[in-house]
Amino acid sequence: MAALLYLRRRAAAAALAGVAPRPQWLATAARRGALGSGDDGGETGERGKSPWLQLPPFAPLDAAAAARAISRGGGEGGDGEQGATAIKWVRRCCPDLPTSLVQKLFRLRKVKKNVVTAEISSADASAEQHRLRRVSAKDQLMPGDILFLPVNLKESSVAEKTKKFDNRNEINFLRGLEIYKDEAIIVVNKPPGMPVQGGVGIKNSIDVLASMFEENSSEAPRLVHRLDRDCSGILVLGRNQLSTSMLHAIFREKTADALADGTQHVLQRKYVALVIGTPRHPKGLLSAPLAKILLQDGKSERLTVRASSNAASVQDALTEYRVIESCPQGYTWLELFPRTGRKHQLRVHCAEVLGTPIVGDYKYGRQAHQKWMPLPLPRTIDEELLRKRKLPFGLVVGGGSIAEEQPQLHLHCKQMVLPDVSVALRRLQSSDVNPDFSDLEKLNFVAPLPLHMRLSWEILKSVKI
Repeated sequence: MAALLYLRRRAAAAALAGVAPRPQWLATAARRGALGSGDDGGETGERGKSPWLQLPPFAPLDAAAAARAISRGGGEGGDGEQGATAIKWVRRCCPDLPTSLVQKLFRLRKVKKNVVTAEISSADASAEQHRLRRVSAKDQLMPGDILFLPVNLKESSVAEKTKKFDNRNEINFLRGLEIYKDEAIIVVNKPPGMPVQGGVGIKNSIDVLASMFEENSSEAPRLVHRLDRDCSGILVLGRNQLSTSMLHAIFREKTADALADGTQHVLQRKYVALVIGTPRHPKGLLSAPLAKILLQDGKSERLTVRASSNAASVQDALTEYRVIESCPQGYTWLELFPRTGRKHQLRVHCAEVLGTPIVGDYKYGRQAHQKWMPLPLPRTIDEELLRKRKLPFGLVVGGGSIAEEQPQLHLHCKQMVLPDVSVALRRLQSSDVNPDFSDLEKLNFVAPLPLHMRLSWEILKSVKI
């Protein structure tokens, strides 16, 4: 009993210290005295030969239930899962391992679980003796259970990452994008032109390069949401599996709440866009369902507004907007507040509902850009705004304003308000009862406009009426 109590205390301490499960290295089995590697029923195996990767003690948590409580400002985060299978815990702790490899490890009996006995004496209150036993994929874990994997799996994975990302200029560039960082999340100001996810012809995307945000970690940050390649602004990454799961749930709850009662709770986003034309009303709420359509080439697709949302392929979408400033040249600066999170939602709503496509959006504003006429550069423009510079990963800063023949997309996620996920996770992991999230503080992030949008602002502002 003393040993089990000790392990459970270790589980809580590990959760508090790092929020996320963090594997630790064991140089050899001999260092822990009785770690074995045999496959017999009560195995001790040959000692001193097989190194092991020790996963964090199992600590059941329900991030989705906590996210629902946070989104509603409630005081109950759920009791969490009472148990979980061994394979689920391995995948949570080692998200970079392919699923097929994890399944193979269980088939080959390479995943072990600790078996603990305690010898109590007056001199040593908890002298522990560890033994390893094979565990199957569907075995249920109890709080405090520790799983072990062959250590060479992680060693090869870390070596590959280190070899691939050794360009100091690229690392410094990426880390220079950071706006905020704590033990749970990383917030960056994504530059325009940088893809968030990989695809055909894309070598460097943020999900591939995410490990460069960490110095010495076996766990790479993960995407929480998306921004279009040519869109810029605030992008949130989860630093571990648990924080990512909670943020995913918070983003899902935002959309569900908006469709249920039209309200916004703990998650708020504000975009700035320059559009062609002027909306009829200075502010409003757009409710227009979106559906995918296949283009004539049969390969590419786009989204469009559908009058009815009854079809399974149609998604309801809500966008609040407000006019910042209308310009005599025929452009308008807008603030856009997406209440739901649909792909290309803001671009389609601006182009098809408001009738004011976003500058630089050649997919949904093709006709407006066929008549495009660049504006002249005023003499008062700061030369620094005009200077073009090459950046890592093939990016270029400078150009792309409304003075160019082909302007860049003028859509920027300027502000995001999020609940303090790191504090929420600490409460969730340290509490034996339902934690209270009603007083959870909000984090407010702001990202400055990209250079081409600042230049367009100066050009429009310089014209006298």
